[in-house]
Amino acid sequence: MDATEILKSNAAAAAAADAAWVNPRDPAKAVGLDGLPLRSRRAPTWKGVPNEQWDDWRWQLSNRVNTLEEIGEILELTDDEREGLSADGKFRVDITPYFISLIDPKDPKDPIRRQVIPVGSEQQAFTAMMEDSLGEDRHSPVPGLVHRYPDRVLMLVTTQCASYCRYCTRSRIVGDPTQNFNSKDHEAQLDYLRRTPQVRDVLISGGDGLTLAPKLFEKILRGLRDIPHIEIIRIGSRVPVFMPQRIDDELCEMLAKYHPLWMNLHFNHEQEITPEVSRAVDKLTRAGIPVGNQSVLLAGVNDCVHIMRKLVHKLVENRIRPYYIYQCDLVEGSGHFRTPVGKGLEIIEGLRGHTSGYAVPTYVIDSPGGGGKIPVMPNYLISYSDHKVVLRNYEGYISTYEEPEHYTRHDASKCADCRAARPEPGQEGVYGLLAGHQMWIEPKGHAEIHSRGNTEAHRLQDPSKWQPLGIGGAIEGSAGAPLKVLQATAAAQDLPPGTEERPKEGEPTAAAHGELL
Repeated sequence: MDATEILKSNAAAAAAADAAWVNPRDPAKAVGLDGLPLRSRRAPTWKGVPNEQWDDWRWQLSNRVNTLEEIGEILELTDDEREGLSADGKFRVDITPYFISLIDPKDPKDPIRRQVIPVGSEQQAFTAMMEDSLGEDRHSPVPGLVHRYPDRVLMLVTTQCASYCRYCTRSRIVGDPTQNFNSKDHEAQLDYLRRTPQVRDVLISGGDGLTLAPKLFEKILRGLRDIPHIEIIRIGSRVPVFMPQRIDDELCEMLAKYHPLWMNLHFNHEQEITPEVSRAVDKLTRAGIPVGNQSVLLAGVNDCVHIMRKLVHKLVENRIRPYYIYQCDLVEGSGHFRTPVGKGLEIIEGLRGHTSGYAVPTYVIDSPGGGGKIPVMPNYLISYSDHKVVLRNYEGYISTYEEPEHYTRHDASKCADCRAARPEPGQEGVYGLLAGHQMWIEPKGHAEIHSRGNTEAHRLQDPSKWQPLGIGGAIEGSAGAPLKVLQATAAAQDLPPGTEERPKEGEPTAAAHGELL
């Protein structure tokens, strides 16, 4: 064999090895012991169903379970759940075989179970409960179109979902086939948009547009793309969570024709992100669709910083951008899910700085009465008492959000995620302050940097970098020492009481840096 043949042989061998290599970190490439794509668990009820049927989204829709008897064959129901499933006038129940199979049949506190199985407490009224808590109906110029913000609208194309969340903010219409939208309504919505040039962004929701017949859904997308001033189309969907089988090659090829198109999904717990979901999201991103996520803060499901951290990490691993954490709306049937606003603030405090910035969502309250989404942060959070939060939206619209009267605080001692939380030596952060362990925060426990061949102390270990503020008795690291008397400048001594010396000409002010005084 001459040199040329040897080079060709080596190149062919290298190419074959490269082609056979599989990225072990890519969740969409995960395989089982049989060498086939990994699958999530399946309830015994459907063990005999061939994979071809199970993977057919139409079969999933046609075989949803909804009665006490059907669900009782799959899960060991509690008395509270039996009461919820038997209640007259309850919000619709429909669960795909795939999604109910993810539930631990013996665990009444399973986080997926709590989201889709009704309980008796759904029927209990609570303070500030509303039917249309977001005021969507009064911002609707034509049926199904909500125009609440200047340059974007919400387009409700159906009232049907693959499964139904027990905290649904549109439970007044969602799941009710008598209130569904039809082609005539879609045309009225498109006609309004043609006559409203300030609208540049349309969010398609419902219900869930991905439950529509493919041709009808594409007709809506084409109608939007034929309007010159519509720049962005967004799809809000929980179908990839309830029924990832819907995200097939045919759908992705169709969606790719209507770029720029974005999609926001709705995961509340990391157990919802299965191998099937990973492959579905991989198809979407390969079709060029940016994918985000909106979670709802739910008592007993994700009201724990460790649970939420696991979720955002798994989202990012699947190329899904954590976008929002919503405070649970004041909608009928959601009282047992509601948490204090302080719980959301605690979670954000436990994420920011403790993980990547792009893994930290924005915490928002959808303002009661139609004020829109309000980030819970300075300038927007006006006042916070033990029972009421006062908020301001981008227009200056003031609204109040009632805190829940009863909230069973998350018990860290019984939470497996809290007990197994990753250690962060010296990075106790805000929790150390709240627990009274310390008066300021400084990094400690960085001995591992020396084991990497670095013989110099980390720059943040220099005490001069960490001069604490004069809070309580803690100044210059001398906790408990008497406070130093700070002498005012001569100019400041001549100022009237209640005023302070202005900065010298040319010196920056706090306002110049966008800081709050």
